[in-house]
Amino acid sequence: MTVLRWIRRNLIVIAGLLTLAYMVLPNIVVMVFSFNKPNGRFNYAWQRFSLDAWKDPCGVADLCGSLSLSLQIAAWATVGATVLGTMIAFALVRYRFRARGAINSLIFLPMAMPEVVMAASLLTLFLNMGAELGFWTVLIAHIMFCLSFVVTAVKARVMSMDPRLEEAARDLYAGPVQTFVRVTLPIAAPGIAAGALLAFALSFDDFIITNFNAGSTVTFPMFVWGSAQRGTPVQINVIGTAMFVIAVLVVLVGQFVANRRRNNARKNNARS
Repeated sequence: MTVLRWIRRNLIVIAGLLTLAYMVLPNIVVMVFSFNKPNGRFNYAWQRFSLDAWKDPCGVADLCGSLSLSLQIAAWATVGATVLGTMIAFALVRYRFRARGAINSLIFLPMAMPEVVMAASLLTLFLNMGAELGFWTVLIAHIMFCLSFVVTAVKARVMSMDPRLEEAARDLYAGPVQTFVRVTLPIAAPGIAAGALLAFALSFDDFIITNFNAGSTVTFPMFVWGSAQRGTPVQINVIGTAMFVIAVLVVLVGQFVANRRRNNARKNNARS
């Protein structure tokens, strides 16, 4: 009875930990096998510990080239989707215009429809326009794909903003640009940052839309898929582990900065 009572009392915590373990387990497997030295081409069974792949992560031909290309596309797609998505989010929340409801609904279509549908549609568009498939078609496709996610993240933040803060800034003789830069933008910044991080992750990880519109261009996900047909280099696990660690560090740093600002604000309020 004591054990059952303890389980009932901590059921939510237990479920959360099990869910987290389920999500993190594949990353742990990738991390472990980044230190493996397989006897053959396939890195699917543990053989012996080795740091060879970590010493030479670019030892496989075209791996670092495809990684660099994916990072470039993800960075530019993040910038484009964040700028356009932020403007669209502000327009949908702050202004009333014709077809606003229809646009609001259409924004969610790329998130709701299967990626293969959007990929085939974009490919048809590019072919009808006579565009050469490559870096630019992939970049345009990624911006269009990530745009909806950025709009959703920024829109949620803008809707929760208190308009009285901007009114107070205008009462203190701040101009429209000064009000936006000093009041509106800092408040909306967490939503913009969340949308940008989500766009970068989606763009870097995308395979389906890229595969349809890349032509002869090879990004990192396409390189991984192609390598899996002939063998799985350990260096792929090294890159995956490095990206996972970097992502975790970014989240931890963000949480640390947010907690520090919150504590400083509490101290200032206590002093005043």
